[in-house]
Amino acid sequence: MIFLELVLQNFGPYAGKQVINLDPKIDEDNIRPIILFGGMNGGGKTTLMDAIRLALYGQRAQCSTRGNLSYPDFLNQCVNSKANPTEKTRIELVFEHIEDDKPIRYRVVRTWEKNPKDGKDHLGILGDDETWPIDSLVNIWDEYIENILPLGISNLFLFDGEQVKELAEQEIPPPIVVDAINGLLGLELADKLAVDLEILVNRKKRELADSKDLAKLEEIETKLQEKQQEYESKQKTLENLHLEVDILEEIQEEALDKFVNEGGKIAAERSQLEREKEDKIKAGNNIRESLCELASDVLPLALISPLLSQVQRQGEKELKSQQIQLAKDVLIARDERLINWLQQLNLETNKVNNIQSFLAEDINNLYTNNVSTENTWLNGDEESLSLLDNITYRLQSAQKTAQKQLDELNSYEEEVLTLERQVQTAAAPEEYTKLQKAVKEAQNEFNKIKSQSEIMNQKLIELDTEIKKLKQELNEYTVENLKYQNSEHIIDSAARVQATLKVFRERLTLRKLNKLEEEVKNCFLYLLHKSDLVHRIAIDAKTFGLSLYDLNGKQVPKHRLSAGEKQLLAIAFLWGLAKVSGKRLPVAIDTPLGRLDSSHRNNLVERYFPSASHQVILLSTDTEIGKKEYQNLQETEAIAREYLLKYDSSKRETTIKPGYFW
Repeated sequence: MIFLELVLQNFGPYAGKQVINLDPKIDEDNIRPIILFGGMNGGGKTTLMDAIRLALYGQRAQCSTRGNLSYPDFLNQCVNSKANPTEKTRIELVFEHIEDDKPIRYRVVRTWEKNPKDGKDHLGILGDDETWPIDSLVNIWDEYIENILPLGISNLFLFDGEQVKELAEQEIPPPIVVDAINGLLGLELADKLAVDLEILVNRKKRELADSKDLAKLEEIETKLQEKQQEYESKQKTLENLHLEVDILEEIQEEALDKFVNEGGKIAAERSQLEREKEDKIKAGNNIRESLCELASDVLPLALISPLLSQVQRQGEKELKSQQIQLAKDVLIARDERLINWLQQLNLETNKVNNIQSFLAEDINNLYTNNVSTENTWLNGDEESLSLLDNITYRLQSAQKTAQKQLDELNSYEEEVLTLERQVQTAAAPEEYTKLQKAVKEAQNEFNKIKSQSEIMNQKLIELDTEIKKLKQELNEYTVENLKYQNSEHIIDSAARVQATLKVFRERLTLRKLNKLEEEVKNCFLYLLHKSDLVHRIAIDAKTFGLSLYDLNGKQVPKHRLSAGEKQLLAIAFLWGLAKVSGKRLPVAIDTPLGRLDSSHRNNLVERYFPSASHQVILLSTDTEIGKKEYQNLQETEAIAREYLLKYDSSKRETTIKPGYFW
């Protein structure tokens, strides 16, 4: 199926007649999937989506702006406010699909007037030549369009960013998606058949009952019907209570946020802040005392650190000179003993004199090369120099300790200043009381409605038990008291068929869900571009809720996913459902990127939009598909046509122009 053209006349903000070409085919050789619409919020993007839904489904259309309005009231609301009363409002949608292996083209036309007499629109279906209406198709249009794009799964192909946001934030899919899943998996057919069989069985039992049995049977059925109606009524009440609970929960959160933002929380914690401040001051004073102890020891010597270094160097030099002088004296004494011994050997006098001269010259050379020419003024001994080394080591250690304690003291002083500022920002006692009262009132109202919701839920459980009991009583009564005669075979067979249907439904669900799980996982990993986050995705057979598992088989809680990853998971879920449906249908997306960050936006732009379908209609603001994303789509040659919705606030009208924001 491909949408080829959309015509709007006096519909919503679109005054006059405006024709939009939706054909993704540029020429015979070039087909690009994306039809891009740009428009600011309130400029008519959602109205285009509603127009497509309204053209296809009429009164059954799930339009975003309808709400609880009746169909006539909704049609009146859709009429352009400045339209000529004599002109009709008109929507035309041209689409093409394959029928009997041939392409068939239809133009769906819906027209209506302001305050129509019969409260309905007029439907016309035109064929290829657009001359003769196909009246036979008009009469069965709802059944016909169900075969092409069933209403139940249409939300998988025509969806908006709010739907993705809702799906991303909920643990289980919303009812509208659950209905689409049931329609997609074919489960509603099995359920409908089971209900039809139950109606057939009861009808046969009624035919065989005598008047007394029939009266009793009707009494039970009447009571059962009353209980079912009461159940439906209370269920609607419970749904309203759930909505009210959500609203009050939001009010409560806003009150709490205001309480925190305006200093209420700090005021409530004032005493704790004061205690923390005193603890920090006390810790700072302890450090100051420790610094005083350090200052009473060797630390003041740090003021003359250069002098201490000079003394240490001078002492080492003088000690070395003393050691050289001692060594010289020892060598002279040794040389004298050597000369005396040589003289005793009766050596020649000149040889002894030469040896004596050599030894004297050698000692003088050693002494001259090693003795410093500087004056000795310190006259320190080895013990004094050792004591000086010890003092220098202690001084270095004390300096490190002092610096560390000074850093800690600065940190404590900064923390004290921070605590003082927090205390100063605390709300005044009167304002704190007012904020606290608002929070308490919001909490009380929320708890009250929540309690009512829980009570109503308990009543529904009790009613459900009563209904099951009445059904059992009805079944037992008919089984024990009615004569089946010729219909006995039908009734018995129906029971066996119902049991078989139950097994069939369970197996069908598992088979389809297995395929759906694999598709959703592949789509999610493809969009996420992070293969190590999720290894398997499981879908609950009853609630259709998603569960994620890592490579080790451990469940990955959804709250660990970022907001962007949750939205990508929701889109992957919708994409997987569309793929499993096996239907080749267009995809239309309103507000496609929502609150996604840049990296996740790039993943959608590069990976999802060009691959979502053979035709993808995007309705975006300039902040969603911005200049960068637009250029990316242009470079990949994914855009077939682009339009800009120009909204004139003074006239409250929207005009469709070719091109995008840039």
